[in-house]
Amino acid sequence: MALHATAFSFTGVSTSNKASRSSLLSVFPAPRRCTVKATSRYPPSFHRCKIQGRALPSDNGPLEKDESSLVVCFGEMLIDFVPTTSGLSLAEAPAFKKAPGGAPANVAVGISRLGGSSAFIGKVGEDEFGYMLAEILKENNVNSDGMRFDPGARTALAFVTLRKDGEREFMFYRNPSADMLLQEDELDLELIRKAKVFHYGSISLITEPCKSAHIAAAKAAKDAGVILSYDPNLRLPLWPSAESAREGILSIWDTADIIKISEEEILFLTQGEDPYDDNVVRKLYHPNLKLLLVTEGPEGCRYYTKDFSGRVKGIKVDAVDTTGAGDAFVAGILSQLASDDSLLQDEGKLRDALSFANACGALTVMERGAIPALPTREEVLNALLKSVA
Repeated sequence: MALHATAFSFTGVSTSNKASRSSLLSVFPAPRRCTVKATSRYPPSFHRCKIQGRALPSDNGPLEKDESSLVVCFGEMLIDFVPTTSGLSLAEAPAFKKAPGGAPANVAVGISRLGGSSAFIGKVGEDEFGYMLAEILKENNVNSDGMRFDPGARTALAFVTLRKDGEREFMFYRNPSADMLLQEDELDLELIRKAKVFHYGSISLITEPCKSAHIAAAKAAKDAGVILSYDPNLRLPLWPSAESAREGILSIWDTADIIKISEEEILFLTQGEDPYDDNVVRKLYHPNLKLLLVTEGPEGCRYYTKDFSGRVKGIKVDAVDTTGAGDAFVAGILSQLASDDSLLQDEGKLRDALSFANACGALTVMERGAIPALPTREEVLNALLKSVA
């Protein structure tokens, strides 16, 4: 599927037809990665399951042992069932494609696909789907030392309804699922403390004991000087009420260093205020925040810091399934930030990183499912070249 050329520019890279791969590589150098250990607490039966996922090699050469750029992602990992035909209800869909997902896990795999170093902390069921998800992390070079298995609860499932424009609605099966049962004493605190970035959402705040585990993990990261990245990832059907969702999401708002939200989430959190009004967005900017990002789908994104703000245009593509697009965007920006956090103070560097992140999101909507669609660094660089040709 061809990318549609669109007006696009980013600092430090020529937007003429002479734009070259070497110029892109100078702006987006390959992030350094650390080696990972295969020592997660897998149950004895884990190795009987060998389900293949889309494991893609990095184009960055041999892995370099450097844990200073590690991004640890905390939260849920589940199975998305995506209909093979768009525009139908769940009942009308003739078949579903099974795809690994869960926002924090998507980000972890996305970072690894881009050549970065990532880890996942969360819980799945001691069942075939749980084994499958663990294997997919392993195949994608994601550190799964913090992954736990619950013998008494199933791995979460989500059935996704795709509208004809690629947007989606969810039906969840998690009453309770294993991800909700992660306990504080199961956390790998050593892994958390050695991260450069600790990334999480809000779904892990909905019920105990996972809520307490989430709060403890974030505190350990904050105390260790780790950058905290927060994507609320609003899923209203999972919360008892809209008010509890708003309260839960905002309960940890002021501890984050980086927050990524969508236009719909601004509308929800401000109870109906205009998400395109910068004054409204600035109300969500807390005193210790380093970067607030607002994603606008195919239009790109907006960024806000204490010293500057602006908009970076997106890449226009034909959307098939928007599942995981926001997570791919987050993976794109965090992979750049983990390698060079000076972009938080340098607007030119930040715009470059956001151009890269926008391309990550655009490529992801061209395939069905989240993790199966996440791009490699090579694919992102090629997309950026096409967009400026």
